[in-house]
Order: sequence, then structure tokens, then C-alpha cells
Amino acid sequence: MSITKRLKAVGPGAMVAAAFIGPGTVTTASVTGAEFGYALLWTMVFSIVATIVLQEMSARLGLVSGEGLGEALRERFDNQIVEYVSIFLVVGAIGVGTAAYEAGNILGGAAGLATITGIDSTVWGVVMGLVAGLLLYTGRYKLIERALIGLVAVMAFSFVASAILIGPDPGAIAMGFVPGIPSGSLYLITGLIGTTIVGYNLFLHASNVQERWSGPDDIGHSRIDTVLSIVAGGVITITIMVTAAAAFEPGTQISDIGRMAEQLRPIAGPYAELFFSIGIFAAGFTSATTAPLAGAWATTGALGWDSDMQSTQFRAVWGTILGVGVLSVLLGGSPVQIIVFAQVVNGILLPIVAVFLIYAMNQRDLLGEYTNGSIANALGVIVTLVVVWLGVRTLLSVAGVL
Repeated sequence: MSITKRLKAVGPGAMVAAAFIGPGTVTTASVTGAEFGYALLWTMVFSIVATIVLQEMSARLGLVSGEGLGEALRERFDNQIVEYVSIFLVVGAIGVGTAAYEAGNILGGAAGLATITGIDSTVWGVVMGLVAGLLLYTGRYKLIERALIGLVAVMAFSFVASAILIGPDPGAIAMGFVPGIPSGSLYLITGLIGTTIVGYNLFLHASNVQERWSGPDDIGHSRIDTVLSIVAGGVITITIMVTAAAAFEPGTQISDIGRMAEQLRPIAGPYAELFFSIGIFAAGFTSATTAPLAGAWATTGALGWDSDMQSTQFRAVWGTILGVGVLSVLLGGSPVQIIVFAQVVNGILLPIVAVFLIYAMNQRDLLGEYTNGSIANALGVIVTLVVVWLGVRTLLSVAGVL
């Protein structure tokens, strides 16, 4: 297949990349680079591979079964108690969770615009919410996909440009891909993996491939799309880490991504600051758009509602998620208690969804000849074990044990 045809296949996977490269990823990658230099670049190699493994399964499930992950999760169990628990977890972690983090997505993107324009981030936050709402309200998947692909391209150019302008050490970058765990870095390793393997992206991918393609015959296109998009997203995260590693002395503490953009000016000039700020905006806006979309697909699927993008129920779900985010911005911050709740339920949900995904991918009555092979299952089990570890650490962290 030619390069042109491969690029034309890019779409649903790019939306997944747009979703996981949000303000949280920018912050985590920036903090990691500033504190530990290039030492943890290898973590992103594992994160990229692990994400490709799970997202490929999710996309294949959607294309072959014609169901979203929420619908599959609800319909595979005969026991009503198990069914109700799965519905609660999906609606709680994905629906409420995306709403809780939506404020962070909007504020993160607004911070980038505020750095460029000097206008208060609250104003930009409201504007971003309105624009994202208008884009989603069209209900036109191709329009939304193209807009997000364009923003991912802007994000990639911006962060790569800032990384080049900062003048990193190629030798040190190469050494960063040699696995090692510096003292005190485990929490950031967990964070980097956790911001790349995102639970709601599994729901997003199983549904959005059905908007782009028609069935099993397109699995090849979907795989190309998934690999290219996730690798591109991982490279963007790596460039953010490289920028921070080159800009600051190891051990530097960064608490605000907008401030990091400002700190690049005296080191690499105004263009590095400008590019990085544009990248932050793109990261925030793409996540602010994909999170409500993923939440709507997951929630409507789990509850058995109409999942058509132009249906009233679908619009009501994403509208609520987006509305909570904008309201939180106007009130001056994100709702802490809801975020804690979302962390707890997400910590429980992601391992359960990963286990269910492996289970579903081995059901011949659901997937026929497209069930997992032994290699796919082995990789899935390894990734699932890591996801379980992430979930346990999340719960222990929220409980104050870690």
C-alpha cells in the first residue's frame, strides 16, 4: 500500500491520539522531562505498544460485531446484577469521569491561548466550550474527524518545532530509550503510561470505526490507522518530554504548563514559546471535544440508548459533559470531589474493561474468524497486568496510601 493510501486511512485512530494527548499528558510529560531529563523516554515506547494492542482489539470488535464497547459489555452477561454493575461502572467512570476532567481539558487549552494573547484563560475557556459544542452539534462525523486530524497535525508541528528550537542533545535522547528507573520516578512512569492508555478511548474507538468503515473487510485500514496514529501521538508526547529535558536542569519542578511555555522564551526565544503554547491549545481543544464524544458513546451504549450522533439522547449526554466542564471553568476550577470519584471508578473500570476486552476478543460467536490469536492474547494479558497495576496504584494514591 502506498504512503498516500496509508495516510488516507488515518481517521478514527487520530481521534484516539487527539484524546490521549490532552493537558494531563502535556503536564505529565513536561514534569517528567524537567525532573528526570531524558531518562524515562523508554516508558513511551512501552506505552505506545500497549495502547496499540488494546486499541486494535477495540477497533476490531467494533468493525466485526457492529457494536460499541458499551453495548458489548452490557449484552454479554445474562446475570442482571453483573449487568447493572457494569452499567454503573461505565456510566460512572466514563460518563461522570469525562465530565469531571472536561474542565481540565478546557482550562489547559485556554492556558495556551492566554499565554499567546494575554486574555484571561476563563474567557478562552468559555469560547473553547462553545466552539467544541458547535462542532459536536453538527453530528457530522467526517467534519469532526477532519477538524481533529487538523488539530493533531498542528499539535505535532508545534511540539516538534519547539523541541528542535530548544536544541536537545541527540546522544542523551538515544540513551533515554534504554530502560531504567531512577530513584523517585515510579509515580511518573505510572503517570505516563496512565495518560496514554485511556479507558474511554476503548469505547471511543469501537464506535468511531463504525462511522468511518463498514465491516471486517476494512480491518486492514483500521490497523494502519491505529498504528500510525498512536505512534504519532506517542512521538508528540516524546517531543514534549525532550523540550522540558533540554530546557531545564534535572530536578526542576514544574506545576503549570502555561508557565512552562512562558519559561521557554528566555531559553529559546519567543518562537519556542509560541509553538509550545499553540500545542497546548490544540491538546486541550482536541481532548475537550473527544472526551464528551467518548462519554456519549459509552453511556448511550451501556444504557441501551440511541447512539446515533444526531439523536437527542446522544446530544444530551455529550452536552451535559461539556456543560459541566464549562461551568467548572466559570466557577473557578474543577470539582475536586467528582474528580476523586472519577479516579476511583476509573481505577476499577480500566482493568475490568481490559479483561472484558480480552474475553470478548476470544468469543467465536461474536467475532468468528476474527478472534484473537495466541500472540494477541499474550500481548493483551501483559498489557492488562500493567493496567491492573495502574488501577491499584490509582486507588492507593486516592486513599492516601501512596
